[in-house]
Amino acid sequence: MNEMTMTIDAPAQPVSKAVTVLKEHIVEVISDSGEGAQRCGQSLGAIAAKMGNGVWTVEIIPAEIRPPARSVAGASGNRIRIGAGPVTNGGDETGLVIAFNEQVLLGRVRAGELRSDCIVLLESMWREHPDPSIAAMYVATHDELVHAGYRVYEIPMERECLKIVRDTRRGKNMFALGMLCSIYSLDLQLARNQIELTFGKKHANTIASNTALLEAGYRWAEDNLDFKFRVPAVRSSEPQIVVNGNTALALGILASGMEVCAMYPITPATSTSHYLSDVFEKVGGIVHQAEDEIAACSFAIGASYAGKCTVTITSGPGFSLKQEAMGLATMAEIPLVVVNVQRGGPSTGLPTKAEQGDLLAAMFGGHGDAPKIVMAASTIEDCFYSIITARKIAETFNMVVVVLSDANLATSQQPFPRPQFSASWVAPPVDQSAIPAGAKPYDWDATTGLARRFIPGQPNGMHAVTGLAHGRLSNVAYDPETNEESLHARSLKLAALQKTLRTPPVFGDPSGELLVIGWGSTKGAIEEAVETLRAEGAKVSSMHLRFLQPLPPGIKDIMKRFDRVMTIENNWSDRPEDAIIDEDNRRYSALAMLLRSRYLVDIDCWSQARGEPIKPSTIYRVIHDRLDDEPRREGES
Repeated sequence: MNEMTMTIDAPAQPVSKAVTVLKEHIVEVISDSGEGAQRCGQSLGAIAAKMGNGVWTVEIIPAEIRPPARSVAGASGNRIRIGAGPVTNGGDETGLVIAFNEQVLLGRVRAGELRSDCIVLLESMWREHPDPSIAAMYVATHDELVHAGYRVYEIPMERECLKIVRDTRRGKNMFALGMLCSIYSLDLQLARNQIELTFGKKHANTIASNTALLEAGYRWAEDNLDFKFRVPAVRSSEPQIVVNGNTALALGILASGMEVCAMYPITPATSTSHYLSDVFEKVGGIVHQAEDEIAACSFAIGASYAGKCTVTITSGPGFSLKQEAMGLATMAEIPLVVVNVQRGGPSTGLPTKAEQGDLLAAMFGGHGDAPKIVMAASTIEDCFYSIITARKIAETFNMVVVVLSDANLATSQQPFPRPQFSASWVAPPVDQSAIPAGAKPYDWDATTGLARRFIPGQPNGMHAVTGLAHGRLSNVAYDPETNEESLHARSLKLAALQKTLRTPPVFGDPSGELLVIGWGSTKGAIEEAVETLRAEGAKVSSMHLRFLQPLPPGIKDIMKRFDRVMTIENNWSDRPEDAIIDEDNRRYSALAMLLRSRYLVDIDCWSQARGEPIKPSTIYRVIHDRLDDEPRREGES
């Protein structure tokens, strides 16, 4: 049944309402850029997490930095999934949305992001706008939404906010936050505390006005809305932090003991340096903003050569520019951590959108044989710990370690247990002891390819460092034997690391009809879909890979226990149903291509490259269809 509430004055008595208990709910807050919808959503996620709810937030970011106001493609905001238990991804369709104008809302409707019975809280100021064309657009969209079955409530946010502040673009978001705290039965005092935290560097008047707006929104919703939800929460017995993936990366850099981060600003990686710029100097660290991506990587290599492993952070276009410098670090065997927060490509591509398109570039980019270690973070918590692991590996093996994140992890928030610092995380002091007489700067071990790292200033350690082919004494050497010896040693280091890795765990039964393999930020959505299918009796399991070069041992043995294997990825693969595509020309998704070539197993794939995280319901449908198409084992009816 359709339901519409027109703009009304607050009644003398609050509206009577029952509280509906939900296992989970997804809410969106959307506006034009600059109206604070993203901050509202982030604050809601933090408040719910502090209540004890599982939370996953996803930023809704327009492709343009400042798109035209009231444009269908210009929605800016946040999607917040609130659960009674742990939440590992952004979920499926939205159940409630607050929209500051009807045009950004229309964009979300056309994108299929809203449930058919979605509750819409729509700013009503546009109905009486002095421009008749704007008023007509509002009325037409409003009526279209009501006719489509959405539960539309018109909310006088502008009018109510003007009672407190003059500029509603700097306040409407906190009014909306207050309404959401009422709707989801969240602790208003926690919300006040969150405002103090968010605006802690601002003037006291700013905190006071935002708190007043919060309380006004809460009261308005209590008095006027005829529905209320509660998602049961259980507060964790251990301290939690609520951060996005980029902040987790920055915290990992702090915890790892790295002291230099060199980068050039690039979406969606830049906020990592923003956080580090605020705190790094307090612990002796340096954030160097270089004039370009090549300079940033070169600066990091130079700092690392001086004795401490360093990190450079970028996204796809910057990663391409860093390739030659990464080759220098590989040739000179200087430890370096490179973080690639992937976005849609190629070229400038989709700067604000999510994609997993850089795996093969991370492994094989650059000229010549330049082996690099490649890891992929799969959760926000993993962003933190992956950096610590990457620093240790880079210094142990004197190699480039690439850590892949993506726009989905970068901007999403999720609570996880506050890390308990361990002294084992940080790098040991710089070794300034004398080099033994006769030791060579590249005295490669015959089994592992490893050689002692010489630090500038060590007695007896003076040698030349070059990007040219060189021998054990670091002397430039062009003869075939020396060239192959150095290539051989650098390749052995990958094999040596592989021998230390653990076999990845299987999510579900150790054998069955179908094994789904993924990497990176798709983990939560894949496992949610697999768990749903298993509850329905499907014989499906999944496996997620953290190390992609080298691949850990035991993968082929796991695959052999399943009738079929497929990958699910957020990148491109050719569609078999296209008339021109066949087995001779089909391009597989990146991980499928890698696994097929490594293990000579017929691995299928499904992928999408829509610039957005893959939803669990989409993965459920894909796996369900594959299981329906799958030939049964011999002897089964």
